[in-house]
Amino acid sequence: MIAKCRTTIIISMKELSKSERTRQFIIESTAPVFNVKGLAGTSLSDLTEATNLTKGSIYGNFEDKEAVALAAFDYNWALVKKIITEKVQACKTHKEMLLVYAGIYNSTENSLFPVGGCPLLNTTVEADDTHDVLRKKAADAILSWKKNLATIIKKGIAAKEFRADVDVNKIAFSMIALIEGAILVNRATKNRTYSDLIFESLEDLITGIEVKKKS
Repeated sequence: MIAKCRTTIIISMKELSKSERTRQFIIESTAPVFNVKGLAGTSLSDLTEATNLTKGSIYGNFEDKEAVALAAFDYNWALVKKIITEKVQACKTHKEMLLVYAGIYNSTENSLFPVGGCPLLNTTVEADDTHDVLRKKAADAILSWKKNLATIIKKGIAAKEFRADVDVNKIAFSMIALIEGAILVNRATKNRTYSDLIFESLEDLITGIEVKKKS
């Protein structure tokens, strides 16, 4: 049995109607299942077991399994963004903000992530050629992530922490590629040493865009 996601619930149940609370309960209960098993690997019995609800109760709130999976991805990705945002907001410099991503994805802190790890990587790998709507959700998440990173870099340039000639989009996309690539390598090889090397490259990338201090 897949463990329940222990991350703090984003939406307060008190603010929702009864039908909305049921819908939210279904999303939160099945989100870990979809993140571990994927859309194709998750059965209706998995959903009823995770929620202790009947098929009628689940499909009375969602059109089909795919609709639950789409909502579950949104929920899982929102949890990841919440964790990262809290870390970023505690930083004092823009370099520290960028390094948050290297730290949180390559440490025991990622145990705070939804059960099953990074939902973006999980969803992208599965939905690439199998479910275009889910793939587009993953694509939107990547572009939103890139936008957030680009904003931090631009603010770092304005604050004269980063060089003015930095290609903002190139750095942002490179960061995402290194992070997700490191996760993929670690999962495939089960060797933390390899992913550590990739995260070191990420830190080198971030350090490399700093304005060099005059000696």
